[in-house]
Amino acid sequence: MRDYGQEIAARIAALPQVKDAGLDAAAVAEILEVPQDAAMGDFAFPCFRLAKAMRKAPQAIAGELADALSPDSCGVEVVGAYVNFRLERGAFAAEVLAAVREEGAAYGHSGLGGGRRVIVEYSSPNIAKPFHIGHIRSTVIGAAIARILAALGYEVERINHLGDYGTQFGKLIVAYRRFGSKDEVEAAPIATLLKYYVEFHKQAEQDPSLEEEARAAFAALERGAEAERELWAWFREESLKEFTAVYDMLGITFDSYAGESFYSDKMRRITDELAAKGLLTESEGAQIVDLDDCGLGKALIKKSDGSTLYITRDIAAAVYRKEHYDFHKNIYVVASQQDLHFRQWIKIVELMGYDWAHDCVHVPFGLVRLADGAMSTRTGNVVFLLDVLNQAVEKTRAIIVEKGVLTDDAAEDGPAVDEAAAEIGIGAVVFQELHNNRIKDYVFDWDKALNFDGETGPYVQYGYARAASVLRKAEGMGLSCNNGDTAALTGDAAFALLKKIYELPQAVREAGEKYEPSLLTRHVVDVAQAFSAFYHEERILSDDPTERGRTEAKLALTAAAKQAIGNGLALLGVAAPERM
Repeated sequence: MRDYGQEIAARIAALPQVKDAGLDAAAVAEILEVPQDAAMGDFAFPCFRLAKAMRKAPQAIAGELADALSPDSCGVEVVGAYVNFRLERGAFAAEVLAAVREEGAAYGHSGLGGGRRVIVEYSSPNIAKPFHIGHIRSTVIGAAIARILAALGYEVERINHLGDYGTQFGKLIVAYRRFGSKDEVEAAPIATLLKYYVEFHKQAEQDPSLEEEARAAFAALERGAEAERELWAWFREESLKEFTAVYDMLGITFDSYAGESFYSDKMRRITDELAAKGLLTESEGAQIVDLDDCGLGKALIKKSDGSTLYITRDIAAAVYRKEHYDFHKNIYVVASQQDLHFRQWIKIVELMGYDWAHDCVHVPFGLVRLADGAMSTRTGNVVFLLDVLNQAVEKTRAIIVEKGVLTDDAAEDGPAVDEAAAEIGIGAVVFQELHNNRIKDYVFDWDKALNFDGETGPYVQYGYARAASVLRKAEGMGLSCNNGDTAALTGDAAFALLKKIYELPQAVREAGEKYEPSLLTRHVVDVAQAFSAFYHEERILSDDPTERGRTEAKLALTAAAKQAIGNGLALLGVAAPERM
C-alpha cells in the first residue's frame, strides 16, 4: 500500500527551495505532521525551518511552496505557516480496503526484518518460587515483543531463561532438610516451597550461620553433588508444572527453557578468558572486573568460595547464543531494577573484544506493586499469577451471566459463557498490562483490571464482536463485503476509521522498533473507538436495493475494521471473540 507520508515528503523535497535549504526527503518526512484537528487536513508541513535559509517569513514560504506543488491525489492548501495536504477520500478508501482484503491476517505485517534472527528472553521466573503477579510484566511484554518482531519479518527465538541456579537453591535445600516434608511438598509444591523460603529468612535473622550453610549447599550443587542435585531437579520439576499452567492460560510458548543451570559448565571458559585478557582482579579472595573507569563500579564475577553469580552466567549465555544462533539482536525483557547489572556485563563483553556486545539489548520495565506495598517472596507478600487469571475468569463469568452481554445466538450459560469468560477475563488482564507504558511502575488494582469501560481489553474485544455481528447479519440478508460505492465512505466518521486502519502497519513497526507494545495497544483502542463512532453515526445495514452499493461499501469498511482490530489483538496475545 502507498505510503502517503513518504510520497508527500518526496514531493516537497524535490522543490528547488527545499533542496537549497538542505532538506532531503528523509528530513522532510521527520518534520511532516498529522494535524490533531482533522479539519486542518491529513498531513501538514511546517515551514519554520526554511525561514533562515530562504530569508522569508514562514507564512510567505508556505504560500510559495503551495503554489509550486502540483496537486495529484492530495489537495494542497496554506494554513498559516503550514502547507496542508488533503487525501482524496474515495480513492483512499478503495486502496485501504483492497489492501486489508488482500492481506487479511497478515495486514500490518512486513518484511522489515528480512529474516534476520533475534532472540527475545522473557518471563524467566525463579524455580521453587511462586509465579506471582510481578512476573506478568516480563511474560506479557516479552511475548508481545516477540510476536510483533515476528510480524515484522524477523526470525524470532523465544527463550525462557529460568532462574534455576544460584544461592537461593542453597537456602531452599537447607530449609527443606531442616524443617521440610516430602508429603507436604507433593501436596502443594509451590505454596510449600514458598513457605520454606520465607521461614528460612526468618530463622536466618536469628541464626546467621544459616546463610553460610546455604552458601555451602549451593557450592556443593555447583560441584555436582548427587544429593543436592536430586533436590534441585525435584524443585525444578514441581515448579515447571505451575509455570506451564500459567503459560497455557496466556497462550504463551517458548522455543527454549535453557535456564541458568544450562550454562553451569560454560562459565569456566568465561572466567579463563577474562583472566587471559587481563580483565580479572582479585579482591578479598573474590574475582572482579573493575569498571570504575566506565562509571559502572566493580563487577563481582566469582565469590571467595568459588561460586559464580548471575553476571558470570549471563556473559556465558550471551557468548553461547551468539555462537549458536548468530543473532542480529539479543533482547532481554527484564525489570529496570537490573539496569546496572546489564550495563556491567554488556560492557565486560565489549572489553573482551566481542564487537556484537551492543547487539545485546536490555528492554526494561517498571514494577507492579500491590496497593499496600511492594511484593516480596521473602515475606510471603505475593499475589499468585495463576490466582489472578482464575479470578479474572470467574469475575468475568459472573458479569456475563448477570448482564447477559453475549451477542446474537450465544447461549447465556454453558460452554459459550465459559469460553467467553476465559477470553475476556484473561484478555482484560493482559490488555491492561500492555496498555501501560512499560517503563512506568503501576499498582495492580482489580477494579481497573476488570473495568469493562474506557480504554480496556473488553472494550476493544466488544468492538471486534460487534463488527462480527454486523457481518453475520449482512450475510443473512444476502449482502456482500465488496468495496461497493466508496463514495459512501467519504464522511468524517468513515474517513477517520479508514485512517486508523491505514496507520496500523506503522503502529506495528513503531512498537517493534521501540520495543514498546503499548504503542500498538493504544492504536488498537483508536481503531475500536473509530469503529464505534462509525457504527453510531452511519446506518450500515440497509435492505433498500437502491442503497446496495453504499451498504456493501460500509460492510467492506466494517470487515476491514474487524480485521485490523483482530490482527492487533493477535499480536498482543489477546483473544478476539466472535460473540460477546
